[in-house]
Amino acid sequence: MPVDRRQILGLAAGGALALGGCGTGRAADTIDFWAMGNEAAAVAPLLRAFERDHAGTRVRLQALPWSAAHEKLLTGFAGGSLPHVAQVGNTWLAELAAIGAIAPLTGDTGWATQDAFPAVVETNRIHGRLVAVPWYVDTRLQFVRTDIADAAGYDPLPNDWAGWKRALAAIQRRATRGDHAILLPLNEFEQLLTFALQQPDPLLRDEGTRGNFASAGFRGALEFYVSLFRDGLAPKVSSTTIANIWNEFARGRFAVFLSGPWTVRELIARRGPDFAKNWATVTMPGPDGPGASAPGGSSLVVFDAARDRKDVAALVRYLSTPDVQARFNALSDDLPARPSAWALAGLDRNARMAPFAAQLGRARPVPKVPEWERIVTEMQRVAELAVAGTLTIPAAAAEIDRRADALLAKRRWMREKGRAA
Repeated sequence: MPVDRRQILGLAAGGALALGGCGTGRAADTIDFWAMGNEAAAVAPLLRAFERDHAGTRVRLQALPWSAAHEKLLTGFAGGSLPHVAQVGNTWLAELAAIGAIAPLTGDTGWATQDAFPAVVETNRIHGRLVAVPWYVDTRLQFVRTDIADAAGYDPLPNDWAGWKRALAAIQRRATRGDHAILLPLNEFEQLLTFALQQPDPLLRDEGTRGNFASAGFRGALEFYVSLFRDGLAPKVSSTTIANIWNEFARGRFAVFLSGPWTVRELIARRGPDFAKNWATVTMPGPDGPGASAPGGSSLVVFDAARDRKDVAALVRYLSTPDVQARFNALSDDLPARPSAWALAGLDRNARMAPFAAQLGRARPVPKVPEWERIVTEMQRVAELAVAGTLTIPAAAAEIDRRADALLAKRRWMREKGRAA
C-alpha cells in the first residue's frame, strides 16, 4: 500500500547529522548506498575503487529506478530501513527534511560548499543549514538550429527577451507550413518556470506559505510565455504529440527547444556527426540580458543511522572530490557539481557543454517547500488555459495563487501552531 505523505509528516524529526565523528552505526564494515537510474551503474566502479583504498570497508549498492525512488525513500523512512547514504533529487530535499528523514549536516562542511555552484548549494540549504552534498548538476538551456537561425539573420540569438522574440519571429517567417520557431510543450512546467525565475519577485511569499503568482514579475513572465503561442511562434501541443524530438529537430519542425545536458548525448547518438554542425547549446535570454534558470541534479544525503560513521563521511567526501567527479562524468555524462572538476573532465573546452556552466552560474533556486512539485504542476495546468485564451493573464495568475494557497494550507497551519506554542 503506498505511503500517504500526510501520515508521516508528523513523525519525529531526526537529530543533526555529522560527516565525521565516531561510532559504529548499523554495521561496522558495510555502507548501504542507494542510487537511481543511470547513476547507479556509473558509480559502481568508483565504489570498488573506494573499497580498495579503504581496506575492510564494503559499499553495498542498491539500484533504484527513478520511477520508484521517491516512494522507496518515503517507505524506507516510515519503516526505518533507509540506507546510510543515498542519491536524492534536489527537488526532494525539502520534503525529506520536513518529515525528519534528513537533518542538517554539522561539523566542517566548507569543503562541500566552497567549490560549488551557488544556486545548487542554496538548494541544499533548508532553513539556512546544509542538508546534503551536491553530487551532479544540470539545468535547462536552448538547443538551437544554428543553420536556421543564421539563415534568418540571427547567429547568435539575442540574449534579451525582446531581441530573442524578434529572432524567433524572423525564423518563423521563413518556416514552411506546420513548422515553428520554438517548441514549448504545454504539459511541461520547466519553460514557464525558467521565465518566472528571471523576474525579481519570489514565487512564494509569507515564508513560503502563500503563492506570489499575482506579482508583477510572474504576470510579466506569464504574459511573455503566452505571447510566444499567441504570436504563432510555438505550436499549442504537448510533448506526447512529438513522436521523436531528435528527428523533428533535425527535420526543422522547430528551430529552438529547451532541454538539459542529457539531450546533448542523445542528439549526437541519434543524429550523428553530420548533423552536429547544424546545432548548438545556447544560454537562456532574460528580460534585459542573459537569464536565469533552475538548478537541477542530485545530491548525496547521509541518513540518521550513519550520523557518526567515519567511513560514510569518507565515502561522501571521496565522491565529491574533483578528480572523482571528473571520472564520474566520463562514466555517466552527468555534469560535475564542482566547477573545478569541469576542467579536469575537459568540459570547459567542450563547446556544447560549456554553456551549461555559464547557465548554472546564473541559476536561481526554486522555493524549498515540500509542496513545490505539486504547485508547479498546477501552475502549468492554469498556464495552458491562458494559452488557450480561456483565462486572461491576471485571472490565470490569481488562479495559480488560489491553487498554491490550497496546497500550502497545512504549511500555514503548522506555522501558526508553532507561533502559538
